[in-house]
Amino acid sequence: MYGLIGKFISADGKRDELIGYLLEGLRDMPGCLSYIVASDPAEPNTIWVTEAWSDADSHKASLALPQVQAAIQKARPIIAGMEQIAETQPQGGHGLHSGD
Repeated sequence: MYGLIGKFISADGKRDELIGYLLEGLRDMPGCLSYIVASDPAEPNTIWVTEAWSDADSHKASLALPQVQAAIQKARPIIAGMEQIAETQPQGGHGLHSGD
């Protein structure tokens, strides 16, 4: 498995809108085992995204999917910052489904 933990910073007052766009592109992503979008309770513009994929190639391929590209286009103007915090190798856990 392949995992990512990312941090998004929204433009002021745009966090909920950005969360909506991040959730919008999630349908039909082959190889996606888990994709969690969470707001940071201590930082009003921060969003954490935790992903688990069957492999790194599935994640890379997802970025070219039409629905993901559409979500990126909508989100881009209100993203004030992005940071990849960590690449991980998920080993399993509650709620992690087996995928395709």
